Amino acid sequence: MLSAASRLGAWGTISRLMDFSLRINPTDPAAWAGAGNAARRVGRRIEHHASIGSTNDRAREALREPGGDGLAVVADLQTAGRGRRGRSWLSPPGANLMVSVPLRTRLDPHAAGLLGIAAALAVRDACATVAPEAELAIRWPNDVIAADGTKLAGLLLETALEDGWLVEAIIGVGINTNWRRADMPAEIAARATSLTDLVGAPVDRVALLGTLLGALDREIAALEAGAAPLARLRSVSWLDGKRVELDLGGTVVEGRVAGIGDDGSLLLDDAAGRTGYTVGEVVRVMDAATAGALA
Repeated sequence: MLSAASRLGAWGTISRLMDFSLRINPTDPAAWAGAGNAARRVGRRIEHHASIGSTNDRAREALREPGGDGLAVVADLQTAGRGRRGRSWLSPPGANLMVSVPLRTRLDPHAAGLLGIAAALAVRDACATVAPEAELAIRWPNDVIAADGTKLAGLLLETALEDGWLVEAIIGVGINTNWRRADMPAEIAARATSLTDLVGAPVDRVALLGTLLGALDREIAALEAGAAPLARLRSVSWLDGKRVELDLGGTVVEGRVAGIGDDGSLLLDDAAGRTGYTVGEVVRVMDAATAGALA
């Protein structure tokens, strides 16, 4: 599930996605409950939708309902899915794993800035159980990628603050699972991959969801207990040493990545010295082996 580069040709892309979905063996809706675990906080219960506007929107609604904290909202199709910076998200029905988890929490400003990192590590670890030889990494801030830089999974984190503390969070996750690059539109296939491409076989989405929810449960519990995930992020950070362009939302800066700061920021070296950026998006990698625009 990846953000569309633009809306040009969108209807043709959607038509191809629907054609592809007809070739997929659907998951039995009743099977999704098997990914739940009453002993966990995250994913103690699964709510499955054949089609929904946005799993993040439904997760936000669920947070106002009894038992909504930690609910896993999963869908075969999102008709109004979105990614970071308001991008639209496209995925053929029934091919990929799309799930959102609402949380009530209380994290101080420092820990709040690390929630996206903890969630990205959980996604990477879950995918690595399926593709252990793929050398999966994280591209700051929270994309999970293959060794060649192609995108496997992404996150959309939406939060609410109270007096500077993070009190609510919606963690939206999209993992390219059974959508082969050969079936993707060319504009997406150029920068994406999937678990089925990495392992050469179809992947059980229900089992993947169960593994992901278990990993998220552990990561969030550790973060709330005061454990920082920075050392593990640094061990799988893909951008280190690469020259990049970082979009700050209207301003683009360029530099060589010097690592991850203690606040989870991306450290960039340029002629003026070293600067840490806590927000932004890497839009281009200029390393010779992985050069190209990203999305």
